[in-house]
Amino acid sequence: MAIEKVRVKINGVYHDLTYNSTSKKYEKTITAPNVTSYNVNAGHYYPVEVEATNTAGTQTTVTDLSPTIGNSLKLLVKEKIKPTINVTTPGAGAFISNSRQPIVFQLRDEANGSGVDITKLALKIDGGTTITNVSAGMVCTLVSNGYDCTYTPPTALSDGAHTVTINLSDFDGNAATQSSRTYTVDTIPPTLNITNPSNNFITNSAALVLQGSTNDATSTPVTVAIKLNNVDQGAVPVTSGSFSKSLTLKSGANAIIVTATDAAGQVTTVTINGTLDTSTPVISTVSITPNPVDAGATMIISVDVSG
Repeated sequence: MAIEKVRVKINGVYHDLTYNSTSKKYEKTITAPNVTSYNVNAGHYYPVEVEATNTAGTQTTVTDLSPTIGNSLKLLVKEKIKPTINVTTPGAGAFISNSRQPIVFQLRDEANGSGVDITKLALKIDGGTTITNVSAGMVCTLVSNGYDCTYTPPTALSDGAHTVTINLSDFDGNAATQSSRTYTVDTIPPTLNITNPSNNFITNSAALVLQGSTNDATSTPVTVAIKLNNVDQGAVPVTSGSFSKSLTLKSGANAIIVTATDAAGQVTTVTINGTLDTSTPVISTVSITPNPVDAGATMIISVDVSG
């Protein structure tokens, strides 16, 4: 009896094979499914069914469940699109005051992809120990097409610049483009020194030039703001850490508040209190007793002053 027809079924579609007299096999070039086989079943393959019919109409079918050739009827299809990593916090080049700043990021694969293999997550800070999805401080929540993750360092990072790198793969072995993020930790407020005027000053001139210096070893530039009697005095240029500002005092008590803020938002505040006294002393009476006075004798001078 001769073979009349051979066909295969892949992903629900039948394909008729043609006899090759050279190889003496039934063959056909078939385009593979355009979706990964990873999510088809627990074995991550497309089942292939082969059906052969002879001229008498007798038909034989073999599938992936065949005990003899079943393994050759398991079609593995892999997608080639890489998963993605998106770091949302901290921002690139950010200055932060939290030494245990959470690192927030998103892991995604295409809708019909093999999916994010969370076990391949590898996060490092400054090239140190690999942090995985089960490491202390790591929390990853399953969402559509991937995971939303937050890593909070269990111990404080030192002040200064730090670089986070994140690597990932999907279930088909496609490696994501590494995500890298550098930011600076600054937990120390800037220095602020007011050189003029001194606290509790008293002056008879309404014109006052406030002078001072500021610095921050970790995050610059430092911005300076000045309030005189709760009124902002406008921009304060800082040059090489030094600054000055012309102020106009009011008669009586005055309060000057100077704040220095570094790039991480750390603030140092200095308050200077002072008094503007424009009054003029008035001498109303002077008495000398006795007057005249004997040479070498003592006398009392009495002055009545107001103002």
